[in-house]
Amino acid sequence: MAGLRERKKEQTRRRISQVALRLFDERGYDQVTVNEIAEAAGVAKVTLFSYFPTKECLATDGVQDDMAAVVTGRPEGCSPIGALRAHCRATAVPLAKDMDVETLITRIRVISSNPALLAAVHGAQMSQRHELAAALADGREPDLTAHLMAAQITAAITTLQEAFFHRLAADASLEQAAGRLAADVEVAFDLLEHGLTHVKGEA
Repeated sequence: MAGLRERKKEQTRRRISQVALRLFDERGYDQVTVNEIAEAAGVAKVTLFSYFPTKECLATDGVQDDMAAVVTGRPEGCSPIGALRAHCRATAVPLAKDMDVETLITRIRVISSNPALLAAVHGAQMSQRHELAAALADGREPDLTAHLMAAQITAAITTLQEAFFHRLAADASLEQAAGRLAADVEVAFDLLEHGLTHVKGEA
């Protein structure tokens, strides 16, 4: 019974998200109200807010990854970089089967067309970078080294995501884009783990 409730909750959440994204794309983020989204999705406003605390969350849902949690939850003996590499590998593998490309491209279009949403995404990335620095410091006050490491890791993962999105927007198939992403993950983490000189020396 609990499993059925969870599936229904997930279906409701997905319906709200899809309706909101469609309305944002059709009319513009600022022109759509939360009341209109709730009505179009067939739910009460209070129900909508139980899934998405703010209107902004409806647009940016799923665009961030909790890298700090990957680091703090890594298996014993696994390095932070090793854990993040494994996480990114695992993320790339199921993309060709599970991703709704049209929804993803629509979400990117909605965010890219609205300065406030872009600022919100950048702000969230900054916050995640600081959280990652704290995770890398492993209980100590993050020093410059931790912040520099977090900045490099965040930049690398953001660049991987952007390259993946650009390929999809350029009409690459999902299988092609996911395959390239898997290869890109290895390049990015080789650079993070060994440095530019090491990789150039192998070329």
